[in-house]
Amino acid sequence: MKKILTSILLTLCFANVAFAQKGDKVKTGWNFGPLPAVSYNSDLGFQYGAMCDIFYFGDGSTYPTYLHKFNVELSHYTKGETIAHMFYDSKYLLPGLRVTAAISYMDSAMSPFYGFNGYASPLYSDLTKGSSFYYMDRTLLRGIADLQGKISDRLTWMAGLTFWNVTTGDVALNKYADEVSLYELYRLHGLINDNEVAGTHLELKAGLVYDTRDMEAAPTRGYCAEVVGSFSPGMFGEAESYGRIMATWRQFFPVVGDRLVLGYRVNWQQTFGNAPFYLQQMTTPLYLRQIKNEGLGGKNSIRGVYQNRILADGYAWANFEARVKVVNFRFINQNWYVALNPFVDAGVITKNRRFDDMDHKVMESLGIYSGDGFGGIHASAGVGVKLVMNHNFIISCEYGKPFDKRDGKGGLNIGTNYIF
Repeated sequence: MKKILTSILLTLCFANVAFAQKGDKVKTGWNFGPLPAVSYNSDLGFQYGAMCDIFYFGDGSTYPTYLHKFNVELSHYTKGETIAHMFYDSKYLLPGLRVTAAISYMDSAMSPFYGFNGYASPLYSDLTKGSSFYYMDRTLLRGIADLQGKISDRLTWMAGLTFWNVTTGDVALNKYADEVSLYELYRLHGLINDNEVAGTHLELKAGLVYDTRDMEAAPTRGYCAEVVGSFSPGMFGEAESYGRIMATWRQFFPVVGDRLVLGYRVNWQQTFGNAPFYLQQMTTPLYLRQIKNEGLGGKNSIRGVYQNRILADGYAWANFEARVKVVNFRFINQNWYVALNPFVDAGVITKNRRFDDMDHKVMESLGIYSGDGFGGIHASAGVGVKLVMNHNFIISCEYGKPFDKRDGKGGLNIGTNYIF
């Protein structure tokens, strides 16, 4: 970690010498951000593939807000996950409406599963590497189509649909053929039922947003309040109905102009009804900032904590960070800046999942119940560095370390965008 931070600081020093700090030049027309999808995620391994962010600014009158945004990615992680993703966003395609659409396919041979209810499920560090104990096989197809319209200058309504098709199972890789997984133990003891291993769902969504931020991708001032509810009527086969509600508050304070900004996000999500196991970790964001919308734990929620470490019917989490703009420069006819973002994240369970249905004595004898209940705060701290082009295309590198070893040893994530 020290070597990484030293390299970052040296890069920033050379960048400050090599490029004079200039004001932004208004961007017009099409702007492309093609990149090799080369990154690292502590939960998934090394990523390789290709991605591209495409922005259209028109005559530049709306800059830094784009008229249209496209994102495409095709990549693979060394722990066995393949991702194919297409995304579109625009406030100008239909008069008076914002259109957001995405289709994603994810095929993971090693999808993490650490049990239900956080600290109620013990974490054995020797089984987190070189073993399939904390993994399962999962394929996921997701389609999203959302509309937003203005009620007033700041208040917006939202409505949309999300289609899910998910299949889970034991890890099928030959080298783990003789191993028993936590997923298999949960299936054996009825904590994951037969009708929860695969299914198809259509979620209907509706919400309200009140937004005073100066921009979305990298705001420097203002706040945004969101409430989004979703309901699945159980239309396909034996699928049961369920609902979710998610409330989010984000706020940003300029301390030294736009050079130092303090920001925080507070989230709460609760599940009602009979959401199946394979959709339990999904969150309901208004705007898909990352390809994956799942937690709790991992790069989108509590950075440095294992992905999906906290799996429950309800939880709340918060993110606090400072965004320090270190250097502005012009390069290849684009506006760039580099920023650091030290952060602290934390989350708690507000509603357990099937805790009372567990035979705690049997679970404890099998070593899959800790005896500690499901309380406690899951927290981490760390630092990130961002390379931002035209206020919208953001390359991110973040390292987070949990305060409690039951949440993991820490994780490095390289990807795109701020998490809020």
